[in-house]
Amino acid sequence: MERKATIEFKDFTAHYTVQSKPTLNNINLTIYEGEKVLIAGPSGSGKSTLANCINGLIPFSTDIEISGSLKIKGKETKDLSVFEISKMVGTVLQDPDSQFIGLTVAEDIAFKLENNCVSQEDMKKKVNYVSKIVDIENRLELAPYRLSGGQKQRVTLAGTIVDDVDILLFDEPLASLDPAAGKASIELIDKIQKEEKKTVIIIEHRLEEVLSCDVDRIILMNEGEIIADTNPNKILASNKLKECGIREPLYITALKYSGYELNKEMNLEHIDKLKLSDDGEKLKNWYKSLNFNKKEIENEALLEFKNVYFSYDKKKDILKDINFKINRGEIVSVVGKNGAGKSTISKLICGFFKQSKGDIMFEGKSLDGKTIKERGEEIGVVLQNPNQMISKTMIFDEVALGLRVRGIDEKEVKERVNETLKTCGLYPYRNWPVSALSFGQKKRVTIASILVLNPKVIILDEPTAGQDYKHYNEIMEFLLKLNKKGVTIILITHDMHLMLEYTDKAIVISNGEKIADTTSAEILTDEEVIEKASLKETSLYDLALKFKVEDPKDFVCKFIDFDREARN
Repeated sequence: MERKATIEFKDFTAHYTVQSKPTLNNINLTIYEGEKVLIAGPSGSGKSTLANCINGLIPFSTDIEISGSLKIKGKETKDLSVFEISKMVGTVLQDPDSQFIGLTVAEDIAFKLENNCVSQEDMKKKVNYVSKIVDIENRLELAPYRLSGGQKQRVTLAGTIVDDVDILLFDEPLASLDPAAGKASIELIDKIQKEEKKTVIIIEHRLEEVLSCDVDRIILMNEGEIIADTNPNKILASNKLKECGIREPLYITALKYSGYELNKEMNLEHIDKLKLSDDGEKLKNWYKSLNFNKKEIENEALLEFKNVYFSYDKKKDILKDINFKINRGEIVSVVGKNGAGKSTISKLICGFFKQSKGDIMFEGKSLDGKTIKERGEEIGVVLQNPNQMISKTMIFDEVALGLRVRGIDEKEVKERVNETLKTCGLYPYRNWPVSALSFGQKKRVTIASILVLNPKVIILDEPTAGQDYKHYNEIMEFLLKLNKKGVTIILITHDMHLMLEYTDKAIVISNGEKIADTTSAEILTDEEVIEKASLKETSLYDLALKFKVEDPKDFVCKFIDFDREARN
């Protein structure tokens, strides 16, 4: 049976008038009806521009020149309005909050139907139908802002499919979700694609998570061109991901370290289908050959929580009897599902909130009585949403703000700001307005504005959300350099790769309680902790179990140590 093309690019070029080179250069691409396609590439590769051409935002809302042909369901998009394209293509954005219209979940889902003058009776039927598909039917009367990140995304998805569009476009659907919610999101997208016969396009950095469900094709983009368009097994067997600056799944890296020559016949897409000709003997021998000394950490408590409680209204405790120590020079992750209380911990440290009971100690002294400004002299915090931190128009001025407030000489300000901007990959944009940047670039600006101040402790809330692997590595390697100089780093994160690769230990919060405080490898191989905290087992552990490695937990630890040395 002949496949039917639903999206066709032919010799398609898109050129922003303010840029010297085209963002998309001579694109030839066909996506077929009912396919699920993953589009990946580093920041600036053109994948978001490609997506915006499909959903009609380009050229209708942007000053851009286009040439060539783009057809959706056989119709030239240049002959269609945004409204006509929106009847065929539904988009779920990276930030669900930016898509909400209604005061309740039901109102928000019904918004498109109201605009189409659907009768109230039919509207209620459709809203109930799609809310069941996305498993949000028990939340219809709630305000969207009261939902978790995963639930918010389900609402935006319901609002997109309620009008029965044939093509669904997802822009980084995992960016703000905890691991369990991310897995559920990918499974939901897979279910809708199969059961509702939709064409699905996913733009995402987190390849390993997306590949937990089947994908027909991976399209790799770099510098405005398509450099690969094939099935996942072929992509994973090649070095294309690394060449493009995209993080490959950890189990693929482990197989390469073990000496395997990868090929598409090995079924690399899923661990449960993975075939190794020697039943994993090379893997086991590589593991046995590894031997590492543990990193020495100063046993001097820098930050300590003692029996800390916190509540907003004195009725329900958000944090309950939290006790932990963070030693000077450590890199620590604080992990747990959305709403567990992770961000509340950082706000207590900085003085934005005050604990109901207990004490928070810094360098052996209570932080009680210290102002936010006094704490800010030694503790820097980078918020998850960059728009909540930015206060200047120009990038250079935003990064320089803290230094200027402290009265630093302008010559030193310029040197320190430029050095930090180079490290964060922002130096070419130093004279740009912040408003011209993407979400991920704004995130780097806020990180730079704190790093430039050289604090004793840096707390970063989701530091790598929205970052491609290249900039992820640049930021984390810079944080490692700071750590080697004695700066203590606390990462509040959903990124299990980051937790494994870069942190000495992790503190796990579940429903306001600390349930674990140990090494990252121990946590991500503990099924009980993983389930309670909505985390996800590392694929390294699954690999070790499948091929009966003697000690799967130790395998994970030794892989991480080896990988750190290999990258340095």
